[in-house]
Amino acid sequence: MAGRRRKKMKLLSEAIGDNRGVSKVQQDEKLTQSQLPTELLEGILSQLSLRDNIRASAVCREWLAVAVSVRMANKPPWLMFFPKFGDLYEFYDPSQRKTYWLELPELDGSRICYAKDGWLLLYNPRTLSVFFCCPYTRELINLPSLELMYQIVAFSAAPTSPSCILFTVKHVSPTVVAVSTCRPGETEWTTVNYQNRLPFVSSIWNKLVYCQGLFYCLSLTGWLGVYDPEKSTWAVHSVPPPKCPENFFVKNWWKGKFMAEHNGDIFVIYTCSAINPVIYKLDQTNKVWVEMQTLGGMALFANFLSSHARTNLLGTMRNNVYFSKVRFYGKRCVSYSLDNGRYYPRKQRYDWGEQDPFESVWIEPPEDLTTFL
Repeated sequence: MAGRRRKKMKLLSEAIGDNRGVSKVQQDEKLTQSQLPTELLEGILSQLSLRDNIRASAVCREWLAVAVSVRMANKPPWLMFFPKFGDLYEFYDPSQRKTYWLELPELDGSRICYAKDGWLLLYNPRTLSVFFCCPYTRELINLPSLELMYQIVAFSAAPTSPSCILFTVKHVSPTVVAVSTCRPGETEWTTVNYQNRLPFVSSIWNKLVYCQGLFYCLSLTGWLGVYDPEKSTWAVHSVPPPKCPENFFVKNWWKGKFMAEHNGDIFVIYTCSAINPVIYKLDQTNKVWVEMQTLGGMALFANFLSSHARTNLLGTMRNNVYFSKVRFYGKRCVSYSLDNGRYYPRKQRYDWGEQDPFESVWIEPPEDLTTFL
């Protein structure tokens, strides 16, 4: 009898404890609501990254509702393909796996040089003309002519921005390079020769990015040149080139290098058909390239001419490297997952030797789809 009484008392105490626990959760929810008005909570959660927003939504039902209402997801760039013949251009959305088309006869005979902020920079080898084009609005902005034989060009911002400046560097000798710059509205390019303290070979296979007021140029052999347009200075930094993976030096190895920037960080991607991609980030304090095992939720979009980085992407696009190559009749974009250590689609390795480097470029997606066919 005494044993049954003790068992009942134990069950009762556990039930009381459970009820107290539920009551405590409800009190905490009410306390959270009373401490943060909805307007203030919206202001706070709207400033969070996508990952932190999702974490905050687990606090309570009210926080979940507010977090979802202010949640902002970034959009990946689209892949624009340049036809060998005709005026019909293809645009591929990797997130939706959809293809769109646009007729752009104004680009006939031109070669793509760079893409940024929704604008294309193009060059016509026959006329030596250089110009900007926004494919979605058809707006054109002409620039002074310049012969672009064995060099690449980049620009800092949209040509409609007062901060826009174009930059290109040309190899003159093992110790001398010629840097040319121009701003929209100017009538000629400004060219200045600079002496290199370290060897720097400029070629069409160099990589260019603009990051926090500086142009970074990765040479064919991996040395990093930096141009400051504000001070008009050029220097080759004493940063040892990124370590090449084993078996990297195969046919067309120089085509398997890409460079991108994001929030002040510089990234370099090495890849070829025989190995998985290797990603490095520039440690600017210690002046070394550090190999990365994860992108921390970021996604990289690699291309011969201009590569991009994105954060706050929804779905499975995070922590992936996307290449400008589409398989299965436009249904899949070739990518590499750092989480799973493999290519998608399976067994689809990436080799730049298989592609014309000027046939495609990543570009910002349009605001609406009404301009497409």
